[in-house]
Amino acid sequence: MSMGLDERVRSAIAALLYATGESQADLAAALRVSQAQVSRRQSATAAWSLADCEAVAAHYGIDVLELLAGPTRAAESLPAHRRRPAGSGRTAAHARRRTAAAVQDGGAR
Repeated sequence: MSMGLDERVRSAIAALLYATGESQADLAAALRVSQAQVSRRQSATAAWSLADCEAVAAHYGIDVLELLAGPTRAAESLPAHRRRPAGSGRTAAHARRRTAAAVQDGGAR
């Protein structure tokens, strides 16, 4: 079963938040919106617009098409300098579980 575009964008943003170690509040500040607005978009109460997607992609230094392609492509496209430092106190297995959980719940963690 494939994801719809809205779910793919939410999952990609959740993966980017996790990969960079940023919070929804950090992303909100970069986009000049409230954390509540990011939370609503990530919980599917509101939708990410195309303009939002462009701003998110620019913030993370990736092409908007990589964001729209989904969580794997978005995370793989993230520039090395934007990634959370390796060995940040968690095992690789823990990181995979957290990423999967973040993608599943739209980044609310």
